Amino acid sequence: MEIRNIAIIAHVDHGKTTLTDNMLEQCGMREEGVSMDSNALEQERGITIYAKNTSVFYTSKLTGEKTKINIVDTPGHADFGSEVERVLRSIDSVLLVVDAQEGPMPQTRFVLKKSLELGLKPILVLNKIDKPGADVSRAHDEVFELFMELGATDEQLDFTTVYAIGRDGTAKREMSDELVNLEPLFDTIIEKVPPAANDTSKAFRMQAFNLAYDNFLGRMAVGRVYEGIVKNGQNVIIKKPDGETRNGKITKLFTFEGTQKKEVESAIAGDIVMIAGIADIFIGETIATDATAEPLPAITVDEPTIVLDFLVNNSPFAGREGKFVTTRQIRERLERELEVNVGLRVDFAPSSERSIEGFKVFGRGEMHIAVLLENMRREGFEIQVSQPQVIFKEVDGQTHEPFEEITIDCPNDYQGVVIEKLGMRGFIMKDMKIHEATVRMVFEGPTRGIFGYRGQFMVDTRGQGIMSSRFLEFRPHAGAIQKRLAGSMTSMETGKVLAFSLGNLQERGVLYIGPNVEVYEGMVIGNTSKGDEMAVNPTKGKQLTNMRASGTDEAITLIPPLEINIERGLELMNEDEYLEITPKSTRLRKQILQESIRQRAKKG
Repeated sequence: MEIRNIAIIAHVDHGKTTLTDNMLEQCGMREEGVSMDSNALEQERGITIYAKNTSVFYTSKLTGEKTKINIVDTPGHADFGSEVERVLRSIDSVLLVVDAQEGPMPQTRFVLKKSLELGLKPILVLNKIDKPGADVSRAHDEVFELFMELGATDEQLDFTTVYAIGRDGTAKREMSDELVNLEPLFDTIIEKVPPAANDTSKAFRMQAFNLAYDNFLGRMAVGRVYEGIVKNGQNVIIKKPDGETRNGKITKLFTFEGTQKKEVESAIAGDIVMIAGIADIFIGETIATDATAEPLPAITVDEPTIVLDFLVNNSPFAGREGKFVTTRQIRERLERELEVNVGLRVDFAPSSERSIEGFKVFGRGEMHIAVLLENMRREGFEIQVSQPQVIFKEVDGQTHEPFEEITIDCPNDYQGVVIEKLGMRGFIMKDMKIHEATVRMVFEGPTRGIFGYRGQFMVDTRGQGIMSSRFLEFRPHAGAIQKRLAGSMTSMETGKVLAFSLGNLQERGVLYIGPNVEVYEGMVIGNTSKGDEMAVNPTKGKQLTNMRASGTDEAITLIPPLEINIERGLELMNEDEYLEITPKSTRLRKQILQESIRQRAKKG
């Protein structure tokens, strides 16, 4: 039986996972209620965070032959680009899914560029062709232009296009064809994707492109068998890209069928497998049986762009909700994360700069870090983190910082405020295209200019704008930028918040808390519209007298608070603040809690 290995790549929310789910469904390999986005966070956010393997068995009605199609569903968000990069090395073609209304977006460029550089020939899937604003011809032309811009070869430019409605599980090769099912897509894969090389005459050799973790089996390697046959119980040699070797033994062997992994005794070249038994395996390492076999080329991953401190929670409310609160427990959790999260870096060395025990964590972006923190919170950890900072580099004696490309889609009415706000943050417009009542603008600027803007962007565009970003490169430092116009409103007392106080304070800015919430001295309870820091008493009640006066007993109307979650907290926090995260609460607080000490520290 022939094997086809493909990855599904796209910008976030262009329909990769929905399409994959329906491919499984139509091949009878999807369990009811089970999706490729099986992680709780993925389901809540509606995005793919982790690359996942699956497979279907498809019998062509044209030839009657049965084919195994290994499919890797990849993330679409730029912060999880490290998941995409390593997957592409293990497959033979990609399905490039593009929304027929939005056209190619920033992450489309990123994943396509990686695919073309590896010599892959994509199959274009123009998805969501039923959307009212879909323009199939325009989207196809924009994709072709993107291929040209990224230096595609003549062969790559001659790509095949399939038109689909992934939600309905239908596809067609020509726009004039009828939509019935996904057979046109499957037939295109069989026709256009070359069969995986299945040379079993050579000694076994594979490369790990992903890692998995099991509480019983430990760390497991996911990879493609390039040569030979792999067997359960086999003794193997693990080779690093630099040639260094060590011995190991396979204790469990799995292949993928539908949404499940299937234990097998052997697998042949061309298949994608999961191996248990090699506890110290890492991404990019070669597993072989021949000691003289050359290690496969190293897998490179883009480096982190932001850094922040992960610290022990020392707030007045520390230890109330969490099960894991110590430095040792946080360290062990981060070490486990490093086993599977290749986009992450951690500096475990003690630092004299920190007054609290903790570690420096390096990531690909705020979303990347926020997902890790959310997972830790749900596991029972208490932790506090510092404001994310971009990573600076010295290049030829000059300071460089990461730059991003931002693509904005919004109604024409809001383009002025977007241009103004991004201009203040050091961004320069590179392109603008107006399409009826909407405009697409492309900006370039320093990564630190994005921090704290996403929430403001949603307010400025009344929730109608779409913003996407991608990392460009390190460029010379852009100088000072204006990021935040609001200052923090900080509690100067410990106690329970009263509605009377909030009624007065809400006129001074935006509140993060409602009535009857416990606060402590130094906790940030809101922001001020004028930009000044303000210490307030949210626990102050109404002065009681035995006299009645006109208007004193009017009901207090409170504006709903802007509740702080992890992502919003990372955006809103100032440099002198921490974000406190517990299983049940997320709070902003000053690093120095006491107002008097804080003021003295400011004066130096």
